[in-house]
Amino acid sequence: MMRSLYSGVSGMQNHQTRMDVIGNNVANVNTTGFKKGRVDFQDMISQQVSGAAAPTTEVGGVNPKEVGLGVQVAAINTIFTQGNLQTTGVSTDIAIQGNGFFVLKNGEESFYTRAGAFSVDKEGTLVNPANGMRVQGWMARELNGEMVVQTAATPTDLVIPLGSKDPAKATENVKFACNLNKNTPEILEGASPADIAKGTWNTEFKIYDSFGNEHLLSVAFQRVVGNPNQWRATVNVDPENADFTQARVGLGTTDGVENTFLVNFDNHGTLQSVTDSAGNVTNPEGEIFLQASFTVPDANPDEDGNPMRQTFNISLGTIGSQKNTVTQSASQSSTKAWFQDGYTMGYLDNFKVNSSGIITGVYSNGTSRTIGQIAMATFTNQGGLEKAGENTYVESNNSGIANIGESGIAGKGKLLAGALEMSNVDLTEQFTDMITTQRGFQSNAKTIQTSDTMLETVLSLKR
Repeated sequence: MMRSLYSGVSGMQNHQTRMDVIGNNVANVNTTGFKKGRVDFQDMISQQVSGAAAPTTEVGGVNPKEVGLGVQVAAINTIFTQGNLQTTGVSTDIAIQGNGFFVLKNGEESFYTRAGAFSVDKEGTLVNPANGMRVQGWMARELNGEMVVQTAATPTDLVIPLGSKDPAKATENVKFACNLNKNTPEILEGASPADIAKGTWNTEFKIYDSFGNEHLLSVAFQRVVGNPNQWRATVNVDPENADFTQARVGLGTTDGVENTFLVNFDNHGTLQSVTDSAGNVTNPEGEIFLQASFTVPDANPDEDGNPMRQTFNISLGTIGSQKNTVTQSASQSSTKAWFQDGYTMGYLDNFKVNSSGIITGVYSNGTSRTIGQIAMATFTNQGGLEKAGENTYVESNNSGIANIGESGIAGKGKLLAGALEMSNVDLTEQFTDMITTQRGFQSNAKTIQTSDTMLETVLSLKR
């Protein structure tokens, strides 16, 4: 009789534990990145009244007789199913779609979280504003003129220097891909200005000097008399001030040459070769580069007293190719200088995060460059992580060591900027579990009441 009392007590105690977990789930239904808990029960040890007996020649076997002594909590598991994603439009809000955790640092101690409601502090560090923990990742480094992220390095704090300067950069490369109309009339000697204008195709493009000043690069193409597949190109920088800027162009050098060169096409209208004013001819294959230079206004002269000159490359495309290359076709001429790499000074206005966690800074001068990349961590057994409060987890003896790397690699999920992952708590499921837990608690209480009544009946036998 006493065993049923203690079984009922164990049932009430453990259903109360389950109710505690359900209550915590419901309380965190709107907590960003929260993962619900689940209680699993198992029976306690059973008391054996009689053991099992093997079959004999006379009778069959006998099963054991055992009385259970109640219930106990087998496990309280954290369920890491995906939560719904909610768009916020805030660039520092980041959601994880798939497996993985953000890595946070508090001093030298590492924490892991699914909650990506981040912000930038006054020093530009990407942090969790609720507790100041710093988001970990890799800062980009300049390598051969490009910003490169080395994800094999140890993660560090991510710093986004909003408002920082991006120094002006002089134009080093200009690429052309215009078409020259095969039917453009030749300019004969003594032609009128109107005929010269009719037979000339001008292309114009903005370039920049080392101060960030804007200049106008003008390249005028004219058909060569007597050669149907040859054009003469004249290069000027700031045509209205051409006498000062003194543009020069040549193959491999700009010293002592003029500002013209000849462009030769084959009978298919594809680029064949270029000849500069010094008679130098390009190689029979590959990309054609001409080196141009001009005098920079308002710049200090060099040690010899000569005006400062800026040099840049002009690319006409690849010999024998039609893609991104100057061509000659019997269709309307087109102006297309499609690329130059100079810019004026700018300030970091904004930044964006892509699905790989790469942070790209957007500057007021129209340029963008990689700032860094957010790190992600996965675990062999993420259910073994210990909750550390504030939506964070820490490693335990059964979680395994954090595997830190970039998103989308080795089972890590993708990142979505401007969104947050909501709690994965389903209220319908929780309320249903609440009902069954309440009924279980009441049933165990009824077991105690019934056992007490039976004991009272036994005691009344003596009356």
